[in-house]
Amino acid sequence: MGVGDVSKRILLGRKLRSTQLGETLLPKRVALPVFASDALSSVAYAPDEIFIMLSFAGVAAYSWSWKIGLLVALVMLTVVASYRQNVHAYPSGGGDYEVATVNLGQNAGVTVASALLVDYVLTVAVSISSGVQNAAAALTFISGNEALVASVLVLLLAALNLRGVRESGTFFAIPTYGFMLAILGMCAWGFLRLLSGTLPDAESAELRIIEAEGYEGTITTVALVFLLARAFSSGCAALTGVEAISNGVPAFRKPKSRNAATTLLLLGLIAITMMLSVITLANRMSLRYVDPHDFERLILPSGEPVPPGYDQHTVIAQIARGVFDNFSPGFYFVIAMTGIILVLAANTAFNGFPVLGSILAKDGLLPRQLSSRGDRLAYSNGILILALMAIGLIVAFDAEVTKLIQLYIVGVFVSFNLSQLGMIRHWTRHLRTETDPAVRRRMMRSRAINTFGLGMTAVVLVIVLVTKFLAGAWIAILAMGTFFMIMKAIRRHYDNVGVELTIEEDDQVLPTRVHAVVLVSKLHKPTMRALAYAKASRPNVLEAVFVDTDSAATARLLEEWDDRRIDVPLKVLYSPYREIIKPIVDYTRSIRNANPRGVVAVYIPEYVVGRWWEQLLHNQTALRLKGRLLFTPGVMVISVPYQLRSSEVAKQREERLLHQAQAGDVRRGRVLSDQVKDRTSEDR
Repeated sequence: MGVGDVSKRILLGRKLRSTQLGETLLPKRVALPVFASDALSSVAYAPDEIFIMLSFAGVAAYSWSWKIGLLVALVMLTVVASYRQNVHAYPSGGGDYEVATVNLGQNAGVTVASALLVDYVLTVAVSISSGVQNAAAALTFISGNEALVASVLVLLLAALNLRGVRESGTFFAIPTYGFMLAILGMCAWGFLRLLSGTLPDAESAELRIIEAEGYEGTITTVALVFLLARAFSSGCAALTGVEAISNGVPAFRKPKSRNAATTLLLLGLIAITMMLSVITLANRMSLRYVDPHDFERLILPSGEPVPPGYDQHTVIAQIARGVFDNFSPGFYFVIAMTGIILVLAANTAFNGFPVLGSILAKDGLLPRQLSSRGDRLAYSNGILILALMAIGLIVAFDAEVTKLIQLYIVGVFVSFNLSQLGMIRHWTRHLRTETDPAVRRRMMRSRAINTFGLGMTAVVLVIVLVTKFLAGAWIAILAMGTFFMIMKAIRRHYDNVGVELTIEEDDQVLPTRVHAVVLVSKLHKPTMRALAYAKASRPNVLEAVFVDTDSAATARLLEEWDDRRIDVPLKVLYSPYREIIKPIVDYTRSIRNANPRGVVAVYIPEYVVGRWWEQLLHNQTALRLKGRLLFTPGVMVISVPYQLRSSEVAKQREERLLHQAQAGDVRRGRVLSDQVKDRTSEDR
């Protein structure tokens, strides 16, 4: 086992057989934290964004926060109900992409895929950036280093996911349930204190907020409606992640569709309860919260602006500090669980993005490599690509949630709308042929749910586009368009290659002749093996070729060739500029041009070595030559290996690995106990 294999084993764990795929499927109790952590964690930043938007009109506008929260909850329930229809109708894991492609055509499917890919990347960037900001409330050393800390967390999360869905899911289950306990427990205790009259004000309650420019005094109805629309669109960040379950149905245990639908319902109920509770407590505690770049609008009781470097804690941090003012462990537990869940919420994207990428790759819309599972049966290439793109966003926006959130939501609501429209088409098509009254009633009910869902999500999409386009949503739209064009270009390439590689009648016609060329650098064993192998293939013409870069060396080779009476003619190519590769390429092309229906077979002797550094000392000219000849039609390149003694090192290493019983092999049934005894005695 090489250094790379050892590092891979330590990082990822043992390889899993393809037959062990069923062992990685998730029960509902693990699937909930794996696929729903994104939507649940939005409780940590969706209320923040609502209060930030409303703060532009001053504290008086906070009275609208609970109404906006109810409207967001209504949209979430509608989307959850709609996606419950999706997972039953399309349980293969294609989710919105499959629904749109089947019912609306490929362009609609590619549009949905582009939106989802962008949204998954933003999910990682927003969730982890928000988690780092929350953690900064308790860990002051993070302040000023948010982008670096967030990037490191993305890499750690990617490493965990590379170990496999089930293993990472089990790891994420405990903190996700801990977050639910922390938020629901905090809210329950806060409401008890509210009923008993002991609920304190938030740490920011004494501050005053100056209205932003254009919102001073009594604002017009149009300005108020636009402000509420902006707050509503920001609050709809709570809906991100709902679609991940429909994309992850194959990861559930059987019955897959029913388990996924149940998980969706649990997700919606829990997320709505937590979000509305947080908004209500924030209002009752007179919390004040503004955009981090607008601290000059925060005024102290003395009438002066807050001092430079003012640390504004998040909504949940302020509520927790007030609710647990006499119990600091409660505060730190809430902060810890919130920070962890926001980091782990990105796991929803790490499960959804690779699965969607594999489906798109199988459909020829992304590189084929994304459809391959890694050593731990996870889609490793998709995980790595997602991590790199998320880190790029985090660094570009300095891990500031307020900036990143403006790019958010657009993609997910584009997919929501096309998915609902596709489902309406789906039910309408099936109703034309269905005759069973009970089934027809169920289909009509499902179509009504999807129709209502389309109406709601269409309104939200329009609001998001109107209120967020100039604030940064245009970047997300541009990214979606870029993904769309890339995927269409990849599909055209694969289609063109498929047409080009289609077998035709003349492809079965044998070449008129085979001209074999054995390359000679010196007369030694590798050369003799290559000559013998070329003779065994019985070509029409066989010759050895040597490039003359040194007249003395050429003379010695010709003399030795005659002395050994080698029965293959040796052709010497003169190279006045001491080039090796160009004369050979030119010669093979001339042979091919002289006989276009023939084939030129070039035999290249190569050394097989056992140490990585030895590879740097050998075969370099052969590698460059093969790279040039590959672009020459009608030229076949054959490598003839010659194993040096050092190659035994690699062979013995592999044999020791095969014969060495690993810890736990007997218990797992991979090796029989008597085999272990035999191997042990052999080693002795």
